[in-house]
Amino acid sequence: MIKLITFTDSWVKKILTAFCAVFLLLMVVFAVYNVVMRYVYLDPPVWGDLLTVLSNIWLVFLALALTVRDKDHIALDLIYNWLPVKVGFIIQQFWTLVIFCLGIVMIVYGIEAVTTMGGKYWEMWYFAWEEGRFVFKENYMPKKYAIAIVPISGLLVCVAALASIIEDTYKMHVGTYTHIKDMDSEL
Repeated sequence: MIKLITFTDSWVKKILTAFCAVFLLLMVVFAVYNVVMRYVYLDPPVWGDLLTVLSNIWLVFLALALTVRDKDHIALDLIYNWLPVKVGFIIQQFWTLVIFCLGIVMIVYGIEAVTTMGGKYWEMWYFAWEEGRFVFKENYMPKKYAIAIVPISGLLVCVAALASIIEDTYKMHVGTYTHIKDMDSEL
């Protein structure tokens, strides 16, 4: 069972990392294209800045789940190293639980925001799923598509926090738990 969980966790991390890489690449491509079109051809696209910003937002929200799972988020690692292992474990589990609750808030309010968000981006046409296929819409893209990442990221944060809690609890139970080492203290 542990091997299946580890395998799944590994693949989820690889997939999220790939999505982050794609969004980073898209962000750079859109920004470079927009700059070249603006200063070389004097004809910038109206959608260039928007897609750059949206790529950045989706990148950051997906990377949040990765940082939670890898325990790279803001933490007081140095203090954990000074504390007894059990005390550091309890404090770290508490903060991971707080992050889990943040994920729940992101899900609840993100779904509310997506379902009640009005308005459209006038500069963006979009694709929609209709009658079992993607169709091109010559209308404007609804703003709810841009913020749909909030509940998605909330779910990923909850799963990452839960996986971290389970992993650390298991390691504490079998006696292999150690504090996260502060990278700066090793230099």
